[in-house]
Amino acid sequence: MNMTATTARTVKLGNGLEVTIDERGDAAGSGGAGVLLLHGGAGPRSVAPLAGALSEHAYVVTPVHPGFDGTPRVPWLDSVADLADAYLDLLAELGLHTVMVIGNSIGGWIAAEIALRDIDGRVKSLVLINATGIRPDRPGQVIDIRTLPPAEIGKLSFYNQALVPDPAAMTDGQRAGMAANQQTMAVYGGEDFYFAPKLRRRLHRVTVPTLVAWGQEDGIFPVAYGRAYAAAFSNGHFAAIAEAGHMPQLEQPRALLGAIGNFVDTVIKPDGD
Repeated sequence: MNMTATTARTVKLGNGLEVTIDERGDAAGSGGAGVLLLHGGAGPRSVAPLAGALSEHAYVVTPVHPGFDGTPRVPWLDSVADLADAYLDLLAELGLHTVMVIGNSIGGWIAAEIALRDIDGRVKSLVLINATGIRPDRPGQVIDIRTLPPAEIGKLSFYNQALVPDPAAMTDGQRAGMAANQQTMAVYGGEDFYFAPKLRRRLHRVTVPTLVAWGQEDGIFPVAYGRAYAAAFSNGHFAAIAEAGHMPQLEQPRALLGAIGNFVDTVIKPDGD
């Protein structure tokens, strides 16, 4: 695969489950190493530029969570835990055994659940970017976006308000697609929507190096939430990304890539191996 090429295909994982993936980078020359990049509620397009940048250094696989962007979802696939299990099956199917899992928003929650279930030891490191998943320290610490219109969610998500999507400027099809994605995310989030009640107390079992990178201007999930997330891991590290909201990969890609690079150089491979 050409380093700049993008290939989309559907992978059959069993039990009737099919997952659409986007592949970038040198798969043939990866030697079983790669990056699993997991998108949030904004869909796979929200991590596509990050996938492109990472593919200059690694083989990158970006799944579309079943049910997003018009992809099929089997009825029994209805939780973040189910997605985590499915993506571990995907790593096995792709022959990847040395993996950095990177996830934004609910994608970060999925990444944490993957690490907890990784009995084969395929996951060697994690990067959570403004991740959901842990119970807040107190009621009201985070904003429940289920009560808000899309325009307000956009305003809270971005530091640079020029990047806020305008639903009024979208086609009917685009608005319908966005609404369908949000409905799918609600299915995976379950009753509590953005956290699993017992996840935080389990994260100490994850011993692989973990970076929690956080857009400091996230109007939904504050920096304190991110710092608590990092502290829950036994080998957790925190990096604040200035002038960025819930999706720093879109607002401050250089700063985010710099934080990931520093994490690799100082934590994962401090001796340059």
